[in-house]
Amino acid sequence: MTLALSTRQNTRLCKEAAVVGDPFNGGQPREGVEVGPIQFIECSLLEQINTLGWSPTYIPNDEQIDQLCPKDDPVVFNLINPKFVSAVTHHVAKQIYDQAAQRKFVLTLGDDHAIALGTVSGIFEAYPDACVVSVDTHAATFMAVLLAAHPDSNGSNPCSTDRLVYIGLRDVDDGEKKILKDLGIKAFSMHHIDRFGIGRVIDIALDHVNPNRDRPIHLSFDVDALDPTVAPSTGTPVRGGLTFREGHSICEALAQTGSLVAMDVVEVNPALEDDKSALRTIQIGCPLACCALGENLL
Repeated sequence: MTLALSTRQNTRLCKEAAVVGDPFNGGQPREGVEVGPIQFIECSLLEQINTLGWSPTYIPNDEQIDQLCPKDDPVVFNLINPKFVSAVTHHVAKQIYDQAAQRKFVLTLGDDHAIALGTVSGIFEAYPDACVVSVDTHAATFMAVLLAAHPDSNGSNPCSTDRLVYIGLRDVDDGEKKILKDLGIKAFSMHHIDRFGIGRVIDIALDHVNPNRDRPIHLSFDVDALDPTVAPSTGTPVRGGLTFREGHSICEALAQTGSLVAMDVVEVNPALEDDKSALRTIQIGCPLACCALGENLL
């Protein structure tokens, strides 16, 4: 039996950060994302976290994920590598839960955004009344399905999808729009950010998923939400994204609630651009993570 944390009594974290590397590319067709996590480490991310007063521990996962890859993994209903994705999801979920249950901040350096299936599951096991803020270009609707299927704190009723909000959408297909509408999921596109400003959008988003500011927050940050001029080394760049400051503002605002317990930084693919562009993307991802851990301008 796992022990869930009582939200209102345990949103205060110890000053330890579990930095979990997930070198996984099985949920999408592009190779290269699996080298993203180690490049964050080589860019001195742990040292930057340490200067903020946190004690970071890096969990690389390279060997573990390699061992989970099956020899035979045929496509099922257009899902590629379903056995591999499932095995990694279960491994990551347990690992994230183990770290979160110790009241550590959990920072996952993923590659393929499908890793969020595991990270969100792990956080919800530790904090059943948590909520998710997903910063993304696309509506990763697998998160909606995950939240709808996850048991709530009494172990019976499904979590309502008002625990999920999207910020930064700008490339959403008709099927995704229908899912968002049918499930009643709050979502803010770049149009909303242009119209109301990032500060107002963050406030409305938090009012929706965390009205009393007492729910633990899991931040899932896909770097393709940033404009390609800011973060070019990602698999699905789309023009017209978040600026550097807007991305930072989201992380800063969530950190300032005192309820942010976990963050994913995903879809950095150094293999898609030259070394200079890849480094620039990593150097954008590091300060985003640091903002989530309390770094601010003043």
